[in-house]
Amino acid sequence: MAWIPGRPRLSDFAVVSVIEPGYPAEWEADVVLVDGATAHVRPVRAGDGPGLQRFLASLSEETAYLRFLSLRPQKPPAELTRLTHVDYDECSVLLALVDEEIVAVASYDRIGGTDDAEVAFVVADAHQGRGLGTILLEYLAAMARPHGVRRFVAETLPYNSRMLTVFRDAGFAETARLDDDVVRVALSIEPDLTSRAAMEGRDRAAVRRSVTRLLSPRSVAVIGAGRNPGTIGHEVFANLLRGEFQGPVYPVNPFAAHIRSVRAYPDVLAIPGPVDLAVVAVPAEQVSAVIEQCGHKGVGGLVVISAGFAEIGAAGAELEREAVRLAHAHGMRMVGPNCMGVINTSPGVAMNATFAPVPAPPGRLGFSSQSGALGIAILEEVGRLGLGISNFVSMGNKADVSGNDLLCYWEDDPDTDVVLLYLESFGNPRKFSRLARTVSRRKPIVAVKAGRTAAGSRAASSHTAALATPDAAVDALFRQTGVIRVDTLDELFGVASVLAHQPLPPGRRVAIVGNAGGPGILAADACEGAGLTVPELSQATKVSLRAFLPPAAAIGNPVDLVASASAESYERAVRAVLADDGIDAVIVVYVPPLVTRPEEVAAAVVAAATPATGKPVVANFLATQGLPGPLRAGGVPSFRFPEAAARALAHAVGYAEWRRKPDGTVPALAGVDAAAARAVVEDVLAADPGGSWLDPRACAALLGAYGIPLVPSVEARSAEEAGAQAAALGVPVALKAIAPGLVHKSDVGGVRLDLATPGAVGAAYAAMQAAVGPSMTAAAVQPMVPSGVELIVGVVHDPAFGPLLLFGLGGTATELLGDRCLRILPVTDLDAAEMVRSIRGSPLLFGYRGSPPADVAALEQLLIRVGLLADDVPEIVELDLNPVIASDRAVTVVDAKVRIAPYDAHPELAVRRLR
Repeated sequence: MAWIPGRPRLSDFAVVSVIEPGYPAEWEADVVLVDGATAHVRPVRAGDGPGLQRFLASLSEETAYLRFLSLRPQKPPAELTRLTHVDYDECSVLLALVDEEIVAVASYDRIGGTDDAEVAFVVADAHQGRGLGTILLEYLAAMARPHGVRRFVAETLPYNSRMLTVFRDAGFAETARLDDDVVRVALSIEPDLTSRAAMEGRDRAAVRRSVTRLLSPRSVAVIGAGRNPGTIGHEVFANLLRGEFQGPVYPVNPFAAHIRSVRAYPDVLAIPGPVDLAVVAVPAEQVSAVIEQCGHKGVGGLVVISAGFAEIGAAGAELEREAVRLAHAHGMRMVGPNCMGVINTSPGVAMNATFAPVPAPPGRLGFSSQSGALGIAILEEVGRLGLGISNFVSMGNKADVSGNDLLCYWEDDPDTDVVLLYLESFGNPRKFSRLARTVSRRKPIVAVKAGRTAAGSRAASSHTAALATPDAAVDALFRQTGVIRVDTLDELFGVASVLAHQPLPPGRRVAIVGNAGGPGILAADACEGAGLTVPELSQATKVSLRAFLPPAAAIGNPVDLVASASAESYERAVRAVLADDGIDAVIVVYVPPLVTRPEEVAAAVVAAATPATGKPVVANFLATQGLPGPLRAGGVPSFRFPEAAARALAHAVGYAEWRRKPDGTVPALAGVDAAAARAVVEDVLAADPGGSWLDPRACAALLGAYGIPLVPSVEARSAEEAGAQAAALGVPVALKAIAPGLVHKSDVGGVRLDLATPGAVGAAYAAMQAAVGPSMTAAAVQPMVPSGVELIVGVVHDPAFGPLLLFGLGGTATELLGDRCLRILPVTDLDAAEMVRSIRGSPLLFGYRGSPPADVAALEQLLIRVGLLADDVPEIVELDLNPVIASDRAVTVVDAKVRIAPYDAHPELAVRRLR
């Protein structure tokens, strides 16, 4: 970046220093570069002078001239001292380090009296083209925005193509003009959809390459390879040899000359060739030293199998943090620690870097697991079921590489068709949501999320908080992103076998073909129980079946071929029902009689189940030993019991329906005054900095700013005033206690309805005050509203998932009924429509037993408005609209509670960073 001589700027950095206190440590982060390696980004520190001088001295003449219009950019000590004082408001300076050496520097310098800042950066010649300039620009923009900077400006030479490319690719709105042989660039640094999409795209590409370095190495070192069979290091090394890894494998053991007849090395530095991947199996206290050696060797990535880290407590957690810090400092990403290893069955790699006793059959499933112990069972099971994997990653403690990273990789992996996840926790649920939604559009994701009972529930300060449990949030996350959630590993593999080998079902209509009536009926019941339908076959199909089946056969649905059915009868019957336009999938049931062998029937089923039909076929072979070979070879999934077959098919149907749906949009809404809502929040926090429940007046103002219809309400502080207010409003009215912190008003006599006279209102006030006690400060007087369906709409802020929107049946029994659904923000028009229709009580809204249907469009509009309010005003930690009355004429919020609390925006979390 060139500058125009004669105008001094702080961005002519050579060294800058930290003003203590005030060092913005929140902007320190590890990042992934374009080539998949890592770097460390941080604000400049007081002691960075020598490092910056070395960095500047290392620049080539061309790079130095393009940045400084000088071939000697070093600064004298006096000038260095002057430039060490940076306030991180008017001026900020960032460094990027690799191997603990400065490789890039960037700064912004506020132009006095404006919201513009000059931006400049320079990258060491050896590290240009790795994305460092773009990353530093993203960080500078995020740092500058909270200080009122709205635009970056820069001046550079026309032939400084690298800098111009960085500006252009950042995704910010850009203007550029040529003036006096200098290109003057202006960037609006306000984030928008374009800039966010550009940043996310760069992040995914970089993460994908970082995982590729781990899963497709050209050489592997096993550090801690033991001589004795049965030890972890020995078995990892042996599995790499047995699997015929397509590259050199180096055992590292300072006490052995050879391991399994392969020359061993005392440490990784002694290995003569390059090492792309190091598998570490040494005691935990030695891991950091090994990582340092790997960094100096130039190793590309790490798989740390060693245990003794965060899983054992605080001391182990500190070892784990140091291991990750060292790995990232030297440009490496790490799987583990406390993991089982990684597998890539691609013929060009053939890497089994695990200590599993069974080989991994090659296939099209990508599998990640947080449990190493389950990993061994998983590999055994996929072999038994005739499935195969493309990659297997045991994440262990997930100190670095997580399921989100693997989703980035599998999204574009040509060897993976289905993604399987065993999850115990989410590192970043919001990022998972964005990734999974994209991946699911192309490839199915099937997940077992452990810990349903352990998830617990948060303290219930409102109806919404009581209903929005953490596990319900997980269900909402998976539902919105198309992830198929199953409860057991057996179900996981069943669904995977259908998705991996059969086409997605076009609908829910299932035909059942078998040779026994009882199992066929069981299969039909299982289908109905799983949400599938078993319709009558068409007349043409019945005629086709009757042409070759014996008179005793039943040609309804299920089709009973009778016990003596031959393999040929199975094949013709399956073909016939697949040709029926009213059928979307087929379940074949087989009970082995004496006259027909399972292998013959299996071969017949495979012959009939051609992919050209576009309809899946699954089988239930009862009382047979193992999976018949033809079924395994032909890709027809077989289940031990009909219930399992129906559930797996139902999951595939649900996923297919999700893929066919549009994404939905967040519509532009009339009557939204975000500034008015912001003013309410700021006034409340000014009066109570710790946050509080809003009083009725503030609550009405906040909701009204987003066009949310709240029934009129006036406050009364005495029985006499309550009667007078009722007379002014017009009876009948409702009277509700106002008492801070009171959640269940009805339980303590805090709600009185249909009060027909002012006198009755006054008497109700006195009785209510006696029942509620001193906590009652006043009462709200409201006109009665038309009768309708009582609903609840709410928002609760989950610490992991962020704001959650809740909808369900409301009133006093809402927690007892538990008829509710959740969605993670933002809420689209499609989300709102689905929420209204997904609760069990939804028939009440569409007209039940002659009752008029509710105004469903207005209800969907309310959900969208509440979701937008919660998204725009993150200070809302709880919002409880209960009841909401949905009638045929209107949707009215009768009672509302809102609690706000200070919100720390954490802008540093909005940029690319590793955990």
